[in-house]
Amino acid sequence: MHMASAAAEQLARGIVDSLDGTLTVEVVVCPAFTVLDRVRNVLEDSPVRLGAQNLHWADEGAFTGEISAGMLLTCGCEFVILGHSERRTYFGETDTTVNQRLRAALGAGLKPIVCVGETIEERQSGATERVVERQVTAAFVDVPASDAAGCVVAYEPVWAIGTGLTASPLQAESVHTSIRRVLRGLYNGNVARAVRLQYGGSVNPENAADLLSRPDIDGGLIGGASLEPDAFATIVKAALQSEI
Repeated sequence: MHMASAAAEQLARGIVDSLDGTLTVEVVVCPAFTVLDRVRNVLEDSPVRLGAQNLHWADEGAFTGEISAGMLLTCGCEFVILGHSERRTYFGETDTTVNQRLRAALGAGLKPIVCVGETIEERQSGATERVVERQVTAAFVDVPASDAAGCVVAYEPVWAIGTGLTASPLQAESVHTSIRRVLRGLYNGNVARAVRLQYGGSVNPENAADLLSRPDIDGGLIGGASLEPDAFATIVKAALQSEI
């Protein structure tokens, strides 16, 4: 929940200007609902894509304060974040509602970025893999393989979001490998390889290269560092280097 219209436009322009326009990795920005239209105008002739931070599973109805997939499409969105830990922690999001939102997004042609991750208590008790497996499995209930292959799963340990703490590259890689194993069990090896796995949780210019160089980390879900165009551009460049 950052930045009203003018500031959001300025940030979007800063991000576009900091990138050279010849990206070989996919870059998506997901601003607040109220500025989607204005940010779309800034991104229009750039390679940067537009996404939203959430959606409701219904097409329309008496769901005051919610937003539908169709509304996001009219704003030019291609992507949508689902099940972010802050939605789960503060707004009652559950594994079941994440699945409902995921199926609604796919049905509308949006590309979902599905967030999973454990709390510090769950990590300390050794439950990380079990928690993440439960979240991934529940998210993809009744989602066919052809749709699942186009999804993104973002592993964002709750204890590393906005805290300055970061999972080590080995910790993150271990969980990503586990997620691929879960997807292979739910579907097959082709789907498990096709789903892009992002790491989120205090990714910054200093640690991005190490994280993104790991074989099972396909990208980053960037929080605070995305509010500074130069910092964000440095992370994107680290992703570009990991592709070489």
